[in-house]
Amino acid sequence: MVKKEKEGRGQSFLKGAMVLGSSMVIVKIMGMVYKILLSNMYGGVGTGLFNSAYALYNPLFMLSTAGFPIAISRMVSESITKKRYRDVRQIHKLSVPIFVIAGLLCFLVMVIGSFIYVKIIKAENTIFALLCLSPTIFFGCLMSIYRGYFEGMRNMAPTAISEIIEASCKLFLGFTASYITMKICLNQYYSSGYVLGIECGSEIEAHNAAVPLAIGAAITGISLGSLFGFVFLFIKYKRMGDGISINDLRSSPPPRSNREIITTMVKTAIPIGLGSIIMSLADMIDSTLVNKRIYSIMETNPDALLNVYGSLIPDDVYYSNSTHTYLYGCYGIALTLMMLVTAVTQVFGTTALPSVTAAWTSGNKERMKRSMETVLRVTVLVTIPSGIGMSVLAEPLLSLIYSGPAVANEVEIGSKVLAVMGISVIFIATSTPLCSMLQAVGRMDVPLKLFTIGMIMKIIVNYILVGIPEINIQGANVGSIVCYGFVTVTAMFILCRETKITPNFNSIFIKPLLAAIICGVSAYFAEIFFDWFLVQRVATIMAIIVAIVVYIIALLLLRAIKREDILQMPKGNKILKVLEKRKLIR
Repeated sequence: MVKKEKEGRGQSFLKGAMVLGSSMVIVKIMGMVYKILLSNMYGGVGTGLFNSAYALYNPLFMLSTAGFPIAISRMVSESITKKRYRDVRQIHKLSVPIFVIAGLLCFLVMVIGSFIYVKIIKAENTIFALLCLSPTIFFGCLMSIYRGYFEGMRNMAPTAISEIIEASCKLFLGFTASYITMKICLNQYYSSGYVLGIECGSEIEAHNAAVPLAIGAAITGISLGSLFGFVFLFIKYKRMGDGISINDLRSSPPPRSNREIITTMVKTAIPIGLGSIIMSLADMIDSTLVNKRIYSIMETNPDALLNVYGSLIPDDVYYSNSTHTYLYGCYGIALTLMMLVTAVTQVFGTTALPSVTAAWTSGNKERMKRSMETVLRVTVLVTIPSGIGMSVLAEPLLSLIYSGPAVANEVEIGSKVLAVMGISVIFIATSTPLCSMLQAVGRMDVPLKLFTIGMIMKIIVNYILVGIPEINIQGANVGSIVCYGFVTVTAMFILCRETKITPNFNSIFIKPLLAAIICGVSAYFAEIFFDWFLVQRVATIMAIIVAIVVYIIALLLLRAIKREDILQMPKGNKILKVLEKRKLIR
């Protein structure tokens, strides 16, 4: 089969990041709209059910893929740098049965494990969401076959398109299915007084009884999205190929043996996969602990928790014994914004891996230094202002994206969570590209060790703090700051030691931090100013625009952006000429 695509091999870090980043922005906006619609309809309890389902799904998905997409990406990138194109094809061929078998096994584990998990978290009505989400594991594994392969060739477009397909199905099919399900359940109540065999005394009771099934229907859109995303990638590979030509294959040395390739793949994947599994397991334990500790407070000292929130906890939630799910849902509302930032820097990690791997494999220290500094600088330019902005504009931001009486109380609680979460997001989002670069230089074991230690710290801190009524869900934020702060600082130290390269910390960290502080201050005062004569939502949008403009100007005045960063961007030469003409860059 003649392969037609050539462009994938030439994508730089920034171009690849912009392709994947642009799609990620679209995907996250769709995902945010999806969650906002669900939260507005189903409140904190619905959000809590949704997030609890993902708490079990994430570690199982990580277990099923076990670091193999990253291992494939790294091996493909290394093989292309060495012009071993037959190895590239063999890597893809051998990865298929691994993902198929792993996906099937973990799908079955999730179906069976769901019935146990719902009893542990004291939320048996989560079962609908869990069962509807379980097929996503299998189809997600099938997508990983192709995503890791294309990413290793520095062709981020197939991953980007498949993610948009996933998000579109989730938003349109998922929300439509959820809306129809709720309508059917309410019609059943109006005609018989029952919903799913449960007698309901009011429309509110009927609505609450239907929420678990409606959330399950919404999650069905996610499973369908993963199916259609896989179908796209499969057709893309079969019809368009991977960019390796017949001449490439003829000039390539004979491929390594299957045993050697599988051994390298497993040795690369296991530490990466274990690190991801530990993170996801810790998140699942974290979710379980938060739910159980708040549930325990409500059993032993409910007045202490009510003194913190007062009337913000609705009576129907309190008397239905769902306060723990409700508060976890409030935490999830704030988490939606945080995940937008972490998703963008996850893109940087994905695109950094093949880029830094190629630089490391070539043995060019100057090229390696440039690659490291570009990844770090671009990451920090996003994470620090985003984190500070979330803390400064916590309540206006949540009020901007969530509306309606169903979530008014959740927004008030969630805004206090987001104010602290803004600090943790800086470390969480920065740790991902750092760990990707460690994997790129062959230290796959380091992220595993760091996350193991960090997650143990997080669990201990969360267990202690969440159990204190006055702190409750805020304890999860403090645990994240402790965990990811440790991971970020230690990973930076080890990366510098392993590569024997010391980045320009003044340019990478200090200048963006100063610009971000200026940005945060301008956002705070702009919000106050515009709030005098504009409605809150418009005032918030204007404050964000002012903050962005001030941040860009501050970056340029502080010389925090380098020429090479601009040149790697699409139309970089034209942008650079404009900036040089105005003496805004050297």
